[in-house]
Amino acid sequence: MSRDRSRKLLPWISTPIILVLAFVAWDVFVRVSEISDAVLPPPGRVLSEMVTVLTTAETWEHAWITTSETLGGFLIALVVGVVAGVVLGKVPWLELSLRPVIVASQVVPKVALVPLFVIWFGFGITSKVVISAMLAFFPIMLNTQLGVRSVEAGQREVMRSLNATRWQTFRHLEMKSTLPYVLAGMEVGIVLAIIGAIVGEYLGGSEGLGYMLVRTLNDLNASAMFATTILLSLIGLLLYFAVNALKRFLIPWHESVYAQQDLNG
Repeated sequence: MSRDRSRKLLPWISTPIILVLAFVAWDVFVRVSEISDAVLPPPGRVLSEMVTVLTTAETWEHAWITTSETLGGFLIALVVGVVAGVVLGKVPWLELSLRPVIVASQVVPKVALVPLFVIWFGFGITSKVVISAMLAFFPIMLNTQLGVRSVEAGQREVMRSLNATRWQTFRHLEMKSTLPYVLAGMEVGIVLAIIGAIVGEYLGGSEGLGYMLVRTLNDLNASAMFATTILLSLIGLLLYFAVNALKRFLIPWHESVYAQQDLNG
């Protein structure tokens, strides 16, 4: 087997091995410590509960609500973040004026705002979309702003010497230079968006997987809690990989994409 092929197969071999070792260590710890199932259930019971959770129609209804809230908040953060990042990146005096306000808005713990959003927007999906958008906004805006400013002055001079219009400069230079940064912000943003949706459901919701976690907590059903957490993690991974996959279509020429392809063989 060639070195390149071995490197390509490495994640597919190492990940199952790490998971199996983690489950074995977990099972051994539960048996040796004789810890209560109500505190830390054995992995076999969690997997059995996972099958029950996945075959229940109600679970998928809650999963769809959480996914909708996450995607809704993420899309709002993407549009607002990109527009704000482009404007602040191109207008330095405006960025300097608004920087204290932007930083202060991010320093405020978002969890503390959830009750306020519940009062303003109710217990429905809107308050969760808002908190998701708030969490995802900052990394997208910041990376977009950085991308706009990463365009070198010499490249702009070349476009001017070619008599390029503002639209042509944006399309052929600024957009291509900024896209990798926007996508990097999106990768962080989608993770924060699902955290926002779950926190919103956890603290002020009657539907969604975050609400399911609260319900299992009230029932002291640790196995169901672990199963719901694993399902949430899988949804988060799928959303992250979906955003990550966009890089192959939008910036196939960028080093971060072809270097990874070379690494994967």
